Amino acid sequence: MTHVYDSRGIPRAIETAAAWLLGVLWVLPLAYAFWTAFHSGEYSTRFVLSAPLTLDNFVRAWAAAPFARYFVNTVLLVTMVLAAQLVLVTLAAYAFARFEFPGRGLLFALVLVQLMIMPDVLIVENYRTMALLGLNDTIVAVGLPYMASAFGIFLLRQTFKTVPRELDEAARIEGCGPLQVLWKVYVPLARPVYLAYALVSVSYHWNNFLWPLIITNSVESRPVTVGLQVFSATDQGIDWSIITAATLLTTAPLLVAFLLFQRQFVQSFMRAGIR
Repeated sequence: MTHVYDSRGIPRAIETAAAWLLGVLWVLPLAYAFWTAFHSGEYSTRFVLSAPLTLDNFVRAWAAAPFARYFVNTVLLVTMVLAAQLVLVTLAAYAFARFEFPGRGLLFALVLVQLMIMPDVLIVENYRTMALLGLNDTIVAVGLPYMASAFGIFLLRQTFKTVPRELDEAARIEGCGPLQVLWKVYVPLARPVYLAYALVSVSYHWNNFLWPLIITNSVESRPVTVGLQVFSATDQGIDWSIITAATLLTTAPLLVAFLLFQRQFVQSFMRAGIR
């Protein structure tokens, strides 16, 4: 009897079973959230298939906290951060990939060092900086520390370096300046990478919690993650049906976006491999 093995000598049946087990373990919390959100509180720990469905939990959750304002704040935040990141990382990556200037290697090494520093380490200094700028408790303060992304610079630099120099030279012969070459040659060829990076950036800043919790104090500037934490505080009592309904409300845009753009999401990362 023959067995099929992968390149590491592991039987494919075991690898497939392990992948399915990992997938089930990953989806269990989401499945529980869906079950609890669409059933009354008495069924939050009882799985009865005949239990009646209800949308009352979503109505009560929406009325219990200003989620509309939280969603507006979060959309403004991720849009602002992504727009600034795309401009800054594109220009920086283009400079590192195609221009020779003194200290280029050292500066790029400093960018790589930033990849090794957790953002939480800089919370105190970032807070002091925002206070000096008078930006505390604003959406700008939430997004400002993340507008220059070392990961984005590194990813796009590696992508730009794969663009044939012949295309660059042909554009210059046609009379294009450096910025025109960037816009007409490099950016179109890197669209899959931009899509992959945008999905990661939006997902990260939509779910970011610690820094927004520290820098914001009012409804006018809180994103959905902080609003959800305030909403589900224990001093207000714990009703898992309403809490899971509110959780689904805050994560629904990301889930819908992933389901709609699942194919593009996977293909983007496949094409955006570091070469």
